[in-house]
Amino acid sequence: MLSLETMKALVAVAETGSFSAAAERLAQTPSGISRSISRLEAQLGMTLMTRTTRKLELTEEGHWLLQRAKKILCDIDDTEEQLSARLSQPSGLVRVNAATPTLDHLLAPLVADFLDAYPLIKLELVSGETFVDLIEERADLAIRIGQLTDSSLHARRLGSSRIRLVAAPHYLARHGEPQTVADLAQHRLLGFTAPASLNTWPLPAADDTNTEGYTIDPVVSASNGETLRHLAVQGAGIVCLSDFLTMADRAHGRLKPVLPDISLPWLQPVWAVFYKQEAIPPRVAALLEFLMTRLPLDRV
Repeated sequence: MLSLETMKALVAVAETGSFSAAAERLAQTPSGISRSISRLEAQLGMTLMTRTTRKLELTEEGHWLLQRAKKILCDIDDTEEQLSARLSQPSGLVRVNAATPTLDHLLAPLVADFLDAYPLIKLELVSGETFVDLIEERADLAIRIGQLTDSSLHARRLGSSRIRLVAAPHYLARHGEPQTVADLAQHRLLGFTAPASLNTWPLPAADDTNTEGYTIDPVVSASNGETLRHLAVQGAGIVCLSDFLTMADRAHGRLKPVLPDISLPWLQPVWAVFYKQEAIPPRVAALLEFLMTRLPLDRV
């Protein structure tokens, strides 16, 4: 069987014209090079070069094999160079699965900068409101908010986002600003259809139990935080959402905090989730590191 070492020896002898020069190029001994060529001729059952005291000459078969050996070695070098370039400059498709609000408010604003930094990477952003099978959905990465339970997955914490009560200024102007937790009973409260835990707000309990968390009975429920954000901006009521969803609205005065002085500093963890494997592909690792440094999240 042909080996890379014997092909390298053949090329070196043909190009330098002697065993000693070939040995010097390959950091071997002349006798080692000679044995490599002899073994190759024995394996193939043909003479590849004629040897005289003055020079070496390739036979017709030797010339034929030399051209193919050069091509094979060239292809291997080119493959190594391309692989090295691929590792140093990540490339390929990264499929990301996340809830629609996460895609819209966390990922979408960063896509242009990411593509500028990694021009050889392509992104496929797929909306998923519930947890999905990453293999079945062919997703390289999922972004999830909250606690994780699936032990078959590997997760990296990207940061945290505080949740807080907000409402549109024109809603509060019409209905009055609540001053206590008990005042919320007189307001339209917007909440989630599921999970139920999202309808427990970061407030002291309204009774004297000294517990934390105020569970609401929503007037309007929705399955999507983005829908609830739109409802709040339109003045439908008070809502409790993650900061990354309402950051722009609060900055532009479309929403304002409600009960800020008594609200509890609850944080939702934000995770990058992927299947456990020995090494993260460079294209996925590039996106992970970018998100770690650029997402507008609390680093706790």
